[in-house]
Amino acid sequence: MCLILVAVQKHPLYKLILAANRDEYHDRPSKPPHFWKEVPHLLAGRDLVAGGTWLGITLQGRIAAITNYRDPSNPKPNAPSRGRLAADFLTNIAEPMVYLDVIRMVKDRYNGYNLLLGNPDRLYWYSNRSDEITALAQRIYGLSNHLLDTPWPKVTKAKGFFEEIIRAETKPSTEAIFQLLADQTAAPDHMLPETGVGLEWERILSSIFITSPTYGTRSSTVVLIDKDDNVLFLERTFNSRPEPVSTSTFEFTLKK
Repeated sequence: MCLILVAVQKHPLYKLILAANRDEYHDRPSKPPHFWKEVPHLLAGRDLVAGGTWLGITLQGRIAAITNYRDPSNPKPNAPSRGRLAADFLTNIAEPMVYLDVIRMVKDRYNGYNLLLGNPDRLYWYSNRSDEITALAQRIYGLSNHLLDTPWPKVTKAKGFFEEIIRAETKPSTEAIFQLLADQTAAPDHMLPETGVGLEWERILSSIFITSPTYGTRSSTVVLIDKDDNVLFLERTFNSRPEPVSTSTFEFTLKK
């Protein structure tokens, strides 16, 4: 997952609105969101290489999403899968802070990551690069492949569009959010971050929706949770083209 937008208690009808793009190599197999056979209360997509997930929610309201922290200068080739961190929280019963305290003790085993986890009433952000835990307040947040709210052009732009959609609509348009997530406009060179991947890749990775022959946006997800704990979970999946190859829709009420 390479872009996550979160609106916490910023809409009169919804306690949480989340929008996200997952970026990955096209040849890495994965499965669209589904209720896992061995964990039937868990709705999430699945990485078929390491078994983890990039974003998921349980029927009880546990939520987790993860992005990589881009740092090609310090790779750990034999590190555990970061997607397992999200999956393990979703299949766990530990309170968020307890779980975070546990994974902090092994933070150096992993390549860099950002992890959002919690429930619709209380979400936390943690990165093993900053080793900070932040409880998300009532506002809009953006997260890509650096720290929370790092003002990369795609993050700043996406947050602005996201806020406009939420503010303008009595009931936010999921189609408008998907259009936001589909923006392929690259940032101008003078605004690009320098993350060690070279200018060509900085340009490719600077758009909200990424396209390239080998790597790009593989899914776009929109999750809305209203004040009565009704959940709408939508995801569009892609291969190497920006046209979706499948759409998944789930609606349910959390069982607390």
